[in-house]
Amino acid sequence: MTVIVRDLRPEVRADVEAFVRVRRLALPFMVATPESVRHDLTGSHPDARHRQLLAESDGEVVGTAQVRLAHDSPEPGQGSVNVYVHPERTRRGAGALLLRTGEDHLAAAGATHVYSWVLDEPGNRAFAERHGYRPRRSAHFLRLDLANGPLPPLAAPPPGVELRPGADFAADPRPLFALDAETTADEPGDIGTEFTDYDTWLTETWRHPLLDHRLTTVAVVDGVPAAFTAVHTDGATRYATGMTGTARAFRGRGLAKLAKNASLHRARAAGYNEAFTGNDTDNAPMLAINTWFGYGICATEVRYARELG
Repeated sequence: MTVIVRDLRPEVRADVEAFVRVRRLALPFMVATPESVRHDLTGSHPDARHRQLLAESDGEVVGTAQVRLAHDSPEPGQGSVNVYVHPERTRRGAGALLLRTGEDHLAAAGATHVYSWVLDEPGNRAFAERHGYRPRRSAHFLRLDLANGPLPPLAAPPPGVELRPGADFAADPRPLFALDAETTADEPGDIGTEFTDYDTWLTETWRHPLLDHRLTTVAVVDGVPAAFTAVHTDGATRYATGMTGTARAFRGRGLAKLAKNASLHRARAAGYNEAFTGNDTDNAPMLAINTWFGYGICATEVRYARELG
């Protein structure tokens, strides 16, 4: 069987639908739509050198890869290649060809280190290690049954605190940019991120097709946005937490928990029936919070890395 790798054509609906279909089969814990896949490519910052790749076997799309430089990292030369192959189409060479194509692209763009998320399963880990990758940290996918599982009861905000939907900031989302930038800078990870470009944030985050401005919820303290939970949805049944965080000056008051609980209740009322989120495996406080909400671990990924050149 002949396997080829080519770039996704964002203007071709069959391409973006195939990308979503294969990703959903290989990684059913992520929320994506054809519109979000297209936006991830066309709305990406030029310095990210972002490519979305498709692997075809005898005309059938059997694998995908997302390749990009971490242009917003304070440490240059960091890149990522995330490869996912249709579970029933493995061992045809698609994964290896996608990985090699992605690595070649990053090396040509100046990357010196490449990272890749790999599902914590023996075959996937062996694939990464055969190609020179070594394990780093790990993270859990968590799922909540919104349709049937219980949610913690809603609590009234304390005095001076109000919960507002992200849509309330549509006229001027800059305060949410500042809040997102501060909390993201404190997130654990292999590649540091600094949000310094407001226009890029507007394109890549605020105007992302998955971002649900109505379910995104902000805790405002005496008029100041202090904590938030950003929500991605597919517009039908699936809800995912994009980011939850609290500004440093307001931590320890349960504000993010308050915002997330309100958002989950409104999501259930809107007809969403399953919610997803993710946590580093060693982030015990956040895992405890998500357990309190009713989330359970449904899969684990391992972050692998190797040097290029």
